[in-house]
Amino acid sequence: MTEPDAMPPGGEPDLGPPAPPASAPRAIVDAHHHVWDLSVRDQDWITGPAMAPIRRNFTVDDLAPEARAAGVTAGVLVQTVTAAAETPEFLALADGSDLVAGVVGWTDLTRPDAEESLAALRALPGGRHLVGIRHQVQGENDPQWLLRPDVRRGLAAVADAGLVYDLVVLPHQLPACARAAAELPGLTFVLDHLGKPPIAGGALEPWATGVRALAALPNTVCKLSGMVTEADWASWTTQDLRPYAETVLDAFGPGRVMFGSDWPVCTLAAGYGQVVDTARQLTAGLDDGERAQVFAGTATRVYGL
Repeated sequence: MTEPDAMPPGGEPDLGPPAPPASAPRAIVDAHHHVWDLSVRDQDWITGPAMAPIRRNFTVDDLAPEARAAGVTAGVLVQTVTAAAETPEFLALADGSDLVAGVVGWTDLTRPDAEESLAALRALPGGRHLVGIRHQVQGENDPQWLLRPDVRRGLAAVADAGLVYDLVVLPHQLPACARAAAELPGLTFVLDHLGKPPIAGGALEPWATGVRALAALPNTVCKLSGMVTEADWASWTTQDLRPYAETVLDAFGPGRVMFGSDWPVCTLAAGYGQVVDTARQLTAGLDDGERAQVFAGTATRVYGL
């Protein structure tokens, strides 16, 4: 399914203060959701009959009641397309929203002036809400794209700006992710959607080996998100997802895993409340403090919400 604070390089990433104790409020941070308005910009990845249900506008006002009903009090709005105008729009939206606490935006990291582009975004209305950058690496033909010198220079600029980098990749791209994270220890890399394992087919390898290699690096984090759309949309069960969730929870530990809904993409296979409930079931074996990290603490620390 395709969808759309750190120290400078050489230091250890700043993952913030310890997670809240088990007695902390059970508020949920949704670390990964989207919005789009097709009258403003096409989402050219929404194609074909199967995707038709989400080929319409989705707004924060649409999300807010569902989030509230599920106990979600804050969210991270994530880029959907490689369009420079989208990030300023998202920052302005976050500035006027009680729900959107952070924005993972896009800028062209291959440009020599990437550092200036990031500074310009921070200076915009709502710029204080910029917490990370993402590029659709999954759509790049070169499996080593993250290791290109121009990309590496851009990633270093992300670290210098005190932002994190979200990885939206496919399993075969995980080795390059691990190498990039090893070469830039001062940048926190956040793996979206578990690295998109082939849940519908039931295979764990070579995905699991790639995920564990990435998780072995301390400056990496994983989102417990996007699983239902990597499974069979019509017939998935929680048990289908469990081996993949358990792999990342074991590899990264709850302190480096964060919940994300991937709304509205998730609605192709499950409603918002169902995604939240499924994540609760998948983490039922954790203690209260560990669940607090997955559902709020990790995202709050890593994104500096």
